[in-house]
Amino acid sequence: MLFAQKSAADKRKAFKAALKTKKILQFPGAMNPLTAMGIENHGFDGVYISGAVLSAELGLPDIGLTTLTEVATRGHQIARVTELPTLIDIDTGFGEAMSVARTIHHMEEAGISAVHIEDQQNPKRCGHLDNKVIVSVEEMTRKVKAAADARRDDNFVIMARTDAKASEGIEAAIDRAKAYVDAGADMIFPEALWNESEFEQFRAGIDVPLLANMTEFGKTGLLTTKQLSNLGYNMVIYPVTTLRIAMGAIDRGLKEIKEKGTQEGVVETMQTRKELYELLRYENYNDFDKDIFNFTLP
Repeated sequence: MLFAQKSAADKRKAFKAALKTKKILQFPGAMNPLTAMGIENHGFDGVYISGAVLSAELGLPDIGLTTLTEVATRGHQIARVTELPTLIDIDTGFGEAMSVARTIHHMEEAGISAVHIEDQQNPKRCGHLDNKVIVSVEEMTRKVKAAADARRDDNFVIMARTDAKASEGIEAAIDRAKAYVDAGADMIFPEALWNESEFEQFRAGIDVPLLANMTEFGKTGLLTTKQLSNLGYNMVIYPVTTLRIAMGAIDRGLKEIKEKGTQEGVVETMQTRKELYELLRYENYNDFDKDIFNFTLP
């Protein structure tokens, strides 16, 4: 009810074990706790918490303007309501190596199961935009090592994201990924690969689990889970999908109200009151207080 029954340690352990199976894990992005509950309700494997979505929620572009406190707070709010493991985007780690170590402690305390940290220079930008600036391999490996050394739960997954393919080429990106693994990364996130051939090339060069980013309107084609599984990928995220679905519906609904003076024409597209209450497990709160749930839904 108020909190998930499964402990953060148990969720991390389950996630680490799932990565060793041949099943590709699907982690849709959650823009808020309610969305995370919906993701669990539909039987997905985990919840992704996107830095781009968190920034957009605050009315900000995805250029590293969010703070550690904002991200950790949102991460905790989402992780607490679901039995699923959560992967959170910590951008460039909120500072240098020592700050990265502090970030890991915050994310562990927030109940998060895994983080990914990227090798961009601040101010960073969306991984599917041009003209990204990459830090040196040495700087990034210091951050990865700091993250790996800082964790107190061995099942807390440290994932390194590399944006180097766009500026340095895929071979250099693979070499960077190998260095990040040597520094302590459990998993690699190669950002903005273009096609199946590049996904296959990356898989051939890296031994640890790999994540695929299936974001819309980017440089990467939208591959299916079957395609990604055949390519040897262990996990796929859909980072901004739920936000884009929701904002598209919001725009259409607001336009309807403005033009027609009523929302009647879009009511059939809405989640009903009954569906919302079921997702919230409203009736279960009656176990605590009979006065909370003492009505009948029409």
